[in-house]
Amino acid sequence: MNQHPLVSCIIIFLNGEKFIEEAIESIFSQTYPNWELLLVDDGSTDNSTVIALEYAQKYPEQVHYLEHENHQNRGMSASRNRGIDHAQGEYITFLDADDVWLSHKLEQQVAILESQPEAAMVYGWVKIWHSWTGNSEDSQRDYFYELGVSPNTLIQPPQLLINILNGHYQEPVPSNVIIRQDVFEKVGRFEESFRAWAEDKVFFAKVQLSLPIFVSDECWIKYRQHPDSCCYLVSKNKHPIPGGFKFFIAWLEQYLVDQDMKNTEIWQVLQRTKSRSRHSFWLKFLNFLMLTGQQILPMNFRHWLWLNIGMKLYR
Repeated sequence: MNQHPLVSCIIIFLNGEKFIEEAIESIFSQTYPNWELLLVDDGSTDNSTVIALEYAQKYPEQVHYLEHENHQNRGMSASRNRGIDHAQGEYITFLDADDVWLSHKLEQQVAILESQPEAAMVYGWVKIWHSWTGNSEDSQRDYFYELGVSPNTLIQPPQLLINILNGHYQEPVPSNVIIRQDVFEKVGRFEESFRAWAEDKVFFAKVQLSLPIFVSDECWIKYRQHPDSCCYLVSKNKHPIPGGFKFFIAWLEQYLVDQDMKNTEIWQVLQRTKSRSRHSFWLKFLNFLMLTGQQILPMNFRHWLWLNIGMKLYR
């Protein structure tokens, strides 16, 4: 076994001049020695193309610039797939152009995969990073989501996807994972019908449904929060998502049908998730009523509301 197997690091970018150098330098700062960097340009019109080309020209043995035909904008899934097509590594990683890796990410993640031969993928804590601005009001805003499972554990499928559909636990994000190359042969690549938001949710759902995943208690990335990020625009309803979360749920339902998984626990969980999505307004209203009515509504009546209305909405 190679003591230092090659890791392919893929950065996709679209007009990422503001942060891409910091992302690239966090790869050069890795304590792990054997990596290649694939910079995939999704049709940028700013200076990020020049920055990427300069790195590729300066480090031709280790850094490679890729783009779509005629410098097209093809979307995030197609760009990730282009990087995968050219990756030579035994392991694949992604770093979004506005995020930053901590220096020990590759070293520790490779060690886990080498010691956990059943694991298809590894991820850990994600630091939700507001303090990058240097502003005093942002210095205390960094936080972590709950992992939702016991850390340092190999989780069998499809438990992680069940947990994510059931609650607000941390999901894998591209910048936080390392994946064996053969996983893409087993479950397929990124679905190119998802050009932007949820392209990662779809791919990770396929992995979570069929392969074991190791969840660590280590934090390896800083997940930058800023007004131009896809996730921020989604949260503020300023991003043109075709159907948003419902589009992902519709895809997952059809995927489960295609995989003959209708008579499974994950199918039942998905149906409950769909029901909650349909009734999200009334659930929020009921929660508001239950909380604000503590002082004026009798306990028996609040209990009746939840049993006769809340539970039906939540099923």
